[in-house]
Amino acid sequence: MFNAHYFRTYITLVETGSFTRTAQRLEMTQPGVSQHIRKLENYLGKPLLERHGRTFTLTETGRRAYDYALKLFTEHEQFRHGLDDDSLDSGECRIASPGSVGLMLYPYLLGQQQMHPSLTVNYSFAFNHEIVGDLIEGRYDLGIVTEAVNHPEINAELWHAEPLCLVVPADFTGTTLSELMGIGFINYYDGVNHATALLKANYADEFRSMAHFRQQGFTNEVSMVLDAVARGLGFTVVSRLVLETSPWQRQVKALSLPNAVNETLYVVRRRGAALPKRYQKLLDGFQQQRLQETAPALLE
Repeated sequence: MFNAHYFRTYITLVETGSFTRTAQRLEMTQPGVSQHIRKLENYLGKPLLERHGRTFTLTETGRRAYDYALKLFTEHEQFRHGLDDDSLDSGECRIASPGSVGLMLYPYLLGQQQMHPSLTVNYSFAFNHEIVGDLIEGRYDLGIVTEAVNHPEINAELWHAEPLCLVVPADFTGTTLSELMGIGFINYYDGVNHATALLKANYADEFRSMAHFRQQGFTNEVSMVLDAVARGLGFTVVSRLVLETSPWQRQVKALSLPNAVNETLYVVRRRGAALPKRYQKLLDGFQQQRLQETAPALLE
């Protein structure tokens, strides 16, 4: 019958290369180690080792059994840590957000995973409505969306805000609304909504609707929209998160505007679901990092 102790003994034997050292590490007798290996071979029905006196090499079955055993115990540890809702630095995190948020949040989470190997991050990029639907279906534990959610099965809380930036080609010298209309608008998911909010706040006497702007193109991938702007094809309005992570940030520039408008971010989860404490630590840590990164800019 299956016995995890036999696999643990086998892993240790392969790693030490010695029955004697395996016995010492596991505080067993050497005959006990040999018995575990024989019972594992009997269970699998194939030899794991080719013995050469006091040394051995692995058979093909032995190599596959070792790989399987490593995977088995790794998944076991992840599962065990995942059951500890009070653990701040271990367990699985299932999170989804739009690309505008994930461009910076996902790398932050990966950094936390590097520092805490028992932490596992499963991250999905999705649109707001997809995130809500997948939360209800249980595919994620937590989502971050750019719109307030009113749904009986979802709990939404205001979490964070990032300024919207009016981004133009680096060689653009205009400042007026008519000059912006002259180069046209590059749209993306949420693009019209963001542009409407920012332009209305700063050109209140002139701005009427984004329908009056020539649309120069559309992409559903927000991380790529500044490529079009960098090529001089038009302007756009994106979150500061997008601008700061863009490989084209040197080929574009953000116009200075008197009235700031923020993209508001909401944390969403299934109503009544109690999330492990590690989620709140990750959210708080990201907020603190953003405050530290943007503080110099706010002081200028």
